Amino acid sequence: MPLNEIQLIGESPSFLKVLEEVSTLAELEKPVLLVGERGTGKELFAARLHFLSKRWDSVYLQVNCASLTETLLESELFGHEAGSFTGAMRKHMGRFERAHTGTLFLDELATASMRVQEKILRVIEYGEFERVGGTGTIQTNVRIVAATNEDLPTLARAGKFREDLLDRLAFDVITLPPLRSRKEDILLLAEHFAIGMANELGRDVFPGFADAAKELLENYDWPGNVRQLKNVVERAVYRNDPDELVDGVIVDPFESPYRLNGSASASTSDNWESFFELPMDLKKTLEDLEIQAIEKALVEAKHNQRRVAENLGLTYHQLRNLLRKYSLSTSRSTAE
Repeated sequence: MPLNEIQLIGESPSFLKVLEEVSTLAELEKPVLLVGERGTGKELFAARLHFLSKRWDSVYLQVNCASLTETLLESELFGHEAGSFTGAMRKHMGRFERAHTGTLFLDELATASMRVQEKILRVIEYGEFERVGGTGTIQTNVRIVAATNEDLPTLARAGKFREDLLDRLAFDVITLPPLRSRKEDILLLAEHFAIGMANELGRDVFPGFADAAKELLENYDWPGNVRQLKNVVERAVYRNDPDELVDGVIVDPFESPYRLNGSASASTSDNWESFFELPMDLKKTLEDLEIQAIEKALVEAKHNQRRVAENLGLTYHQLRNLLRKYSLSTSRSTAE
């Protein structure tokens, strides 16, 4: 993955600060720890650290520690000798051996066992290890970049992560900002993903987002961060008419009036009984229900107020009064 293929897009202060930190750290030979929520692009920043470093023309390898069992992860990292365990028919060179003079990215390191952590620590401290089932010591010169979405100091205090390994990895820690803290970047990223999807679909142009779609994208919390935004935008583009502004943005693809859930077997009366628990504030409860019904109707009618009113059995003026009463967004609400 050449540096020019690493898609790191943004102009928010928090994003630019991280880019600057990465550029500074790339010149060093020290381990780096990347911390961030899922979907914040830890693997992209790790690749950038490598390709901006003096090791840019050497090998760059990565391992997702959560995707392998302890035995397989140990073998994948350090290699094994033939006959070292059932199924080991021939010698296997591990990632530390193959990444000699380059960079090894250890994603989701918090999931690695204490045994594997101990062996990683030895590589960092002494630059050496043994293959599984081997007796000879192998020397390696590898820069380690690790990533996690866990709070490692908390895990270390609980005895679930080696404190000495944490000390060595935490020469410097780069904490990636979540997308909700990068409001200025949301539409920039959305446009980028939308254009890419339009190209993939063979369309000549991406017409843009409608105001309601922009408002939804900017105000959503994005727990899945950039990865979730990409999925949402690409889904919206492929479902949309190629010549119209995108306004049918569906954040939750599982949303459906027929959605299966854990309470599907409960009767309607049981559901309502649990909802209306006594004592209760009847006025507030009914207002909440009214707001939910209006918001759902707005989404399904794409904020066309005439259709919203019809679907709710209201007159247009009754709907307008309710929108004002509850201060509901009318940025895309029209009387078409």
